[in-house]
Amino acid sequence: MSVHEKSDPEDVQEFDDKHVYEDPDAKYGGHEARLKLEKKLLLKVDIRMSILIFIYILNYIDRNNAGAARVHGFEEDLHLQGQEFATLLSILYVGYIIMQIPSNMFLNWVGKPSLYLPACMIVWGTISCLTGITTNFVGALLTRFFLGFVEAAFFPGALFLISKWYKRDEIGLRTAILYCGNIISNAFGSLMASGILSGMNGKLGHSAWRWLFYIEGALTIFIAVIAIFVLPDFPATTKWLSPLERELAMQRMEEDVGVGDQGETEEGGQIRGLILAIKDWKVWWMSLALTAQVIGLSFNAYFPTLSQTMGYSYTISLVLCAPPFIFTTIMAFIVSRHSDKTGERFYHIITPFVFGILGYIIAISTMNTAARYVSLFLMAQSYAGFVCMYAWMSNSFPRPPSKRAVALALMNAFSQLGNVAGSYIWPKTWGPSYRYSYAICISNFGLSIVMLWIFRQHLISLNKKLDEEDERKGVEEKGFRYLI
Repeated sequence: MSVHEKSDPEDVQEFDDKHVYEDPDAKYGGHEARLKLEKKLLLKVDIRMSILIFIYILNYIDRNNAGAARVHGFEEDLHLQGQEFATLLSILYVGYIIMQIPSNMFLNWVGKPSLYLPACMIVWGTISCLTGITTNFVGALLTRFFLGFVEAAFFPGALFLISKWYKRDEIGLRTAILYCGNIISNAFGSLMASGILSGMNGKLGHSAWRWLFYIEGALTIFIAVIAIFVLPDFPATTKWLSPLERELAMQRMEEDVGVGDQGETEEGGQIRGLILAIKDWKVWWMSLALTAQVIGLSFNAYFPTLSQTMGYSYTISLVLCAPPFIFTTIMAFIVSRHSDKTGERFYHIITPFVFGILGYIIAISTMNTAARYVSLFLMAQSYAGFVCMYAWMSNSFPRPPSKRAVALALMNAFSQLGNVAGSYIWPKTWGPSYRYSYAICISNFGLSIVMLWIFRQHLISLNKKLDEEDERKGVEEKGFRYLI
C-alpha cells in the first residue's frame, strides 16, 4: 500500500484535533473506486506500451542483421579484410553513444514520444534499407554509423517513457517485457534471417544478404507508422486519457516517491538535469558496471558464428540460435516478476550472471556439441540479470525527471563502449574454441558483480539515514526507500 493510500473509508480524517486532511481517493469516489480506475488505467497504458516490444525487436534486428549476413556472403561481396567487419559492428555504437543524452533531453523537453520515437524509427528503417545497396567497406561504414546515430533515440527514450508511467514495484516487470523484445529479436531475427537468406538469393539479381536489409528495413518503417497512433505521451500530455485518469496517473507517481514528477522537482530545465546527473558519482559507477556487463554479453553479436562452431550448415546454425533466446525470454520474465514482488534487485541480477559464467567455463572446457549447445543456453540466460539491472537503474534515480532522463541515457550510452570493445574480442583466429573471448567475458561479469555489491551496500546506508530521519521527525509510515 502506498504511503498516501488510506485504509479509512471516510473522505475526511481528523488528526490531533487541529488538522483535517482530505482523503486523496475521494475525488475518485473512494478507495475501491480508485483501485478499479487504476486497474483500468494500467490496462489501457499497458496495451499501448506493448508496441514498444515490436519496435525493440526491429531495433535490434536492424542493428544485428550484419551478424546473420556475415555467414551468407556479406564480407566477400564487400571485400572486407582483417578487422573491417568488427569495425562495422563497433562504428554503430559511436553514433549510438553520441546521441543518447541529447535525444533524451530533447524527449523530456518536447514531451511527445508518440511522434519523436516513430520518426526516428522511420529514419533508421530507411538507413537499414540503404545498407543493402552498399558495395564496399566505406559505404557500409557510413550506413552503420548513421544507423547507430538514429537508433540511439529508442532504448533510453523507452526506459524514460516507462519511468514516467509506472511505480517502483511495477517498473521491473515492464522493463523486462520491453527488453524481451531485445531477447526475442535474437530468436526471431535468426529465424527470419534463415528464411530470407535461404529463399531470396538471386531474386531480381540481388544477393540474399541484400534482401535481408531491404525486407527488415521496410518492416521497420511500416511498424513506425502504426506506432505514431498507438504510443502514449507523458501522463500530463497524453490526450486519450480522461481528466480523472490523467490526474490519477500523475498522483500515482507522486505517491510512489513522495513528491510530484514534474512541477515539484523540476527547476532550471534540462541543463540542470544534465548537471545533476554528471555530478552524481552513482551514475558513473553504474555506467561502468553496466559496461562490464555489456562486454560480458558481447557474444550476442557473434551468436550465429558461435552456433556454427558446432559444425552445422549456415541455415541450421541460424535456426539453432532461436531456442536459447526463447528460453532466455521466459527466464527474464520470471526473474523480473519475482524481483518486483520481493522488492529485491541485487541477487536477481547476479544469479543469472553466475550461471552465465558457468556457461563460459563449459564452452572453454570442451568442444563436445551437446555441451557447447547447453553453454549457449547458459550464456543467453545472463540477459535475465541484465534486464533487472535496467529496472534497478530506473529505481535508483527517481527525481527530478530531467536528471532521470539524462542518467538513464548516460548510463546506457557509456555502456555502449562495451559493445565497441566487445566487437573486437571474437576474432576468427581465436575460434573455434574462443576460449580467450570467454575468459574476457568471465572477468567482466566478475567485475560487475563486485561493483554492484558495493553499490548495494551504499544504498543500504542511504536507507538507514532515511530511517533515522523519519524517526527523528516522528514519521510512522516510511516514505521513499531505495530498492536493494
